[in-house]
Amino acid sequence: MSESKIKLLVVDDEVRFLTTLTQRLSLRDFAVTPVTSGPEALDRAAEQEFDLALVDLKMPGMSGEEVLQRLKEDHPFIEVVILTGHGSIDSAVTCTQAGSYSYLQKPCETNELLEVLKEAYKRRLQRLLAHDQEKMNELQRVVVGESPLAILKRLKELDRKRR
Repeated sequence: MSESKIKLLVVDDEVRFLTTLTQRLSLRDFAVTPVTSGPEALDRAAEQEFDLALVDLKMPGMSGEEVLQRLKEDHPFIEVVILTGHGSIDSAVTCTQAGSYSYLQKPCETNELLEVLKEAYKRRLQRLLAHDQEKMNELQRVVVGESPLAILKRLKELDRKRR
């Protein structure tokens, strides 16, 4: 997988839809990892870092809402877009409150999806930069008057928090 591509986890139990969507997004230079269930999505996310996730709402076993909540808990900088053919205002509100970036109805136009993914990625970068700026501010406070060893220990703590 190329480092220059946006890493996208796509979760949908409908294999034909998943295959088509994976092909469309791969052709548009995304590094797409397709999975067919919530548990599989969480396993993949534990193995590698993703920038974005596109998650079907209605799946057998673990719902898309559950996948969203777990992804946001375990990977706070991932942006999740819910894509569903069974949407409602209530589920849209619930998903938004749980941290989804957007909520789209299936089928959706590829250009609309690309626009949402672009904006979600921008939000991810903004959040990462804000987080990094907070760490830089903390680092500047730490280095004043501290010994080199104390500074090294604090730097390591800050680096661990980043991951």
